[in-house]
Amino acid sequence: MELFIKETIDLFTTVLTVLFTAALPLIELRGPIPVGISLGLSPLHAVIISFVGSMIPVPFILLTIKPIFNYLKRTKLLNKYIHKLTERSLKKHGPKVQKYGVLGLILLVAIPIPGTGVWSGSLVAALLNMRFRWAFFAIFMGNLIAAIFIVTLTNSIIGVFL
Repeated sequence: MELFIKETIDLFTTVLTVLFTAALPLIELRGPIPVGISLGLSPLHAVIISFVGSMIPVPFILLTIKPIFNYLKRTKLLNKYIHKLTERSLKKHGPKVQKYGVLGLILLVAIPIPGTGVWSGSLVAALLNMRFRWAFFAIFMGNLIAAIFIVTLTNSIIGVFL
């Protein structure tokens, strides 16, 4: 019984670590999938938990980032930072998302390189006033593509070393 409790706690800790790490900006799916696999999760479980974790911030960003930014723009301390962040995001990703719409947003989220992913995609979608359901759908699909890419790459690399 004691061993069962210890194993259950270890599994729960691993799941929470993967889930909450995936919700962090910049890291998203890129880190938690290989970490989850290395901690003993099956690739499928690592992908599912990482995917769910990385999607947690999306509705909050889509629905609240503009009012939060508008409030922060009124503060002396953060005004310049918020303007710089919004201008850089729109300048870097905005034209492609505006030109290609949902497909552009899917590609922005799907390509697992720095500066792309669910946080960037959610920010750009919110700043461009995309409808919530289309933005969420595009981010969901792009994130799914990124998850498949990352788990495939992780399994290929792990296969080389085993």
